[in-house]
Amino acid sequence: MVRSLILGLCLLLGACAAHTPVPPTTPQLHSQLPLTLQVQRQAEAGGETWLLVIQAQGSTLRWSLFDPMGTPLARQQLVAGTWQNEGLLPPNPAARELFSALLFALSTPSSIADNYPANSWQIISDTQRTLSPDWRISYSEPLDFTLEAGDLTRYHVTQIVSRENQ
Repeated sequence: MVRSLILGLCLLLGACAAHTPVPPTTPQLHSQLPLTLQVQRQAEAGGETWLLVIQAQGSTLRWSLFDPMGTPLARQQLVAGTWQNEGLLPPNPAARELFSALLFALSTPSSIADNYPANSWQIISDTQRTLSPDWRISYSEPLDFTLEAGDLTRYHVTQIVSRENQ
């Protein structure tokens, strides 16, 4: 619990400096929604594993982040390029920054140019891209990748496939 609080405070302070861009409309993604992802956070102080569920509701995307016990850590809706709190959880700027970076990482290369400001991103190769202010994404597969933040925090993201979808 203390680690989560410290993480939140550190990410909050880092998020105050610059914000990760969010597209005004939802870009085309590598996978159909709903999408369930395992997010493994790795930092100098240790690591954590979270579950992230992304759902489409019309033109809105709902992002729900849970700890391994199923306790919600963040719930946000992306509505017309703006993050909105959902439910009774307090605002979580660190989660918004992570979700913004994940949305970029999950976007197909062909949809990035139409949805992100030209000076905010770069596709280096089929397996690497960057996003302002300081995100680096490295892909093993479209739904198996690593996000690196400027503060040396790493997030390894993989899809969780249900037995129904196998």
